[in-house]
This record gives sequence, C-alpha cells and structure tokens, in this order.
Amino acid sequence: MAYFGEQVLQEDRGLDRKKLSEIVFQDLEKRKKLEGFTHPRILGEFIQELNEIVSGNPQAIVLADIPLLIELNLQYLFHKLLVVYVPEEQQIQRLMERDGISREEAAGRLKAQLPIEEKVGYADFVIHNEGAPEETGKQVDALWEKLRQLQEEKVKKA
Repeated sequence: MAYFGEQVLQEDRGLDRKKLSEIVFQDLEKRKKLEGFTHPRILGEFIQELNEIVSGNPQAIVLADIPLLIELNLQYLFHKLLVVYVPEEQQIQRLMERDGISREEAAGRLKAQLPIEEKVGYADFVIHNEGAPEETGKQVDALWEKLRQLQEEKVKKA
C-alpha cells in the first residue's frame, strides 16, 4: 500500500478500508492502480481454489460472488451467470446504510460499475432482491434446484 501512503492505515497499521474507498472512488486513476494491484492476485487465488474444488468433485456447482465480473470481462470463466437485481435507488440506500456513507459516495461507487439494468442483459438467471427477504429466499431455492437439475442432466449426457 506504499502507493497510497500512511493515510490509508489505521493506528494499528491495519488497512483502513473506508479511507481507501473514499480515495479510490473519487479518483479513477487511483482506483485503476488499486485494481491493478489486487485483481490479478484475487483472480489467481480464485482459479487455484476453483481447480481444487473441481479436482475433488468434477460435478461441483460453484457459486462465485464477483461484483465486477462483467466489467473485468471474466464471464468466459463461467457456464452460467446470475445477477441479483436491485433497482439503483435501492442499491444506493443499502450502500449508505451498510457502509455509513453519503448518497454521493454511494452513487460514486455504483458509477464504477455497469448499471444493474445492463448487467441483467448478460445474465442467464436473475434473482429479484428488492422485496422481502423471504421472497428472495424462495427465488434462490428455486434457482438452486434448477441448477442441480441442469447439472444432473449434464452428467447423464456425459
């Protein structure tokens, strides 16, 4: 983190994620620099872990939560894509509540991503998460069953 200096460290010398977020979501060049440091390492670790899972169970269904999947053009790594849809205004509200940030900061973070409506266009499956948690849970359960059925069909054909 030498690139960002002492300003992104807490008193105990640990990373101050909130401060780092404030910096990188206000400065595209700094965000790209951070992504250049982190994304290759994260992708390498992910692929290593994925290979371990598949070597232990070639029929495994692996769910990976990758916020910038489409922006990084990594969709080729996956058989199916799932987008969890929440309208932009609700995304902003949830970010503000979760991270204790302002509306402007939340909107800035979303601008670093493709709009959710565009992401839906890439999806094989969409979970609507704007309603009650129970409704989202029902969708997740139904999708999991569908994925299991697809996997079983794939195994039978092989």
